[in-house]
Amino acid sequence: MSIKCAFLFPGQGSQAQGMGQDFFNNSEVAKQMLIDASVQTGIDFSQLLFEENPLLGQTEYTQPAILLVGAMAHRLFVDATGIKPVLTMGHSLGEFTALVASGALDAIDAVGLVNLRGQLMAKACEAQEVGMLVSLGLSDDAVEEVCSAQREAGKQVWAVNYNADGQIVIAGIKKDLEELVGVLKDAGAKRAMLLDMSVASHCPLLESASAPLEAKLKEILKDEFIAPVISNVTAKPYSSKEEALVLLPQQLIKPVLYKHSMANIDDEVDCYIEFGHGNVLKGLNRKATKKPHFNVSDMASLEATIAAIKEL
Repeated sequence: MSIKCAFLFPGQGSQAQGMGQDFFNNSEVAKQMLIDASVQTGIDFSQLLFEENPLLGQTEYTQPAILLVGAMAHRLFVDATGIKPVLTMGHSLGEFTALVASGALDAIDAVGLVNLRGQLMAKACEAQEVGMLVSLGLSDDAVEEVCSAQREAGKQVWAVNYNADGQIVIAGIKKDLEELVGVLKDAGAKRAMLLDMSVASHCPLLESASAPLEAKLKEILKDEFIAPVISNVTAKPYSSKEEALVLLPQQLIKPVLYKHSMANIDDEVDCYIEFGHGNVLKGLNRKATKKPHFNVSDMASLEATIAAIKEL
């Protein structure tokens, strides 16, 4: 099939209790992936994903859970279709699942890697009360000016996720973010609200996590990319271990240029396929593209996506 597909993978915030259970119940491949991931990490993923518990909201558990389900969805789709992507891209954590889809990371190794990533992020933030906030309705420049002025006043806040026009996530010290809500609204934001996050992603507060993450990446990254990965840091493609070892540690402390990435790749692809729970990225992409956007989050959506792609 000559269709040019971009494979997309969501990040933290897309998790939900029960995700992946349909794959687990109906696919021996998915079941074995969950078993292997549990052995690799010591995490009981059947309990984490399928039973009510407080751990799924903790970043060191959230990240491997999301990656595992995305990797399951991707594996089942590729096994069924043989379709290879022309490029892969993820939002924040999702960039690591994109590396799995591009062949640069083994799926189970990647589960362990992002478990470590979550632990490092939590440790970097443990001495301070941190958080994240979403601003709606302001331009990039306006949000950046507000954050810059706040930092000049001694606050610690940074624009970190450029999700879509008028939607930017800000990370920093929680009390500074709480004060920022009113400042953003005074600047014209339609809405500004704190998110349920225990870490401050993609900002200088995570500097201490970069070196140990890089060390682990050196151990397990392969120089075997079947398709380029779009970097969150540069919004441009990379396709070598050498480049990945520079960009992925930087990704911890630099903003996610998601909307810029979409603008850069839209002319290169015929459709988008999102792997993992829900349709988070489809929502972000509504204004960014008119290309078809499919998702694979359970067996029914897997079959629907396969059927729809045959019609393109």
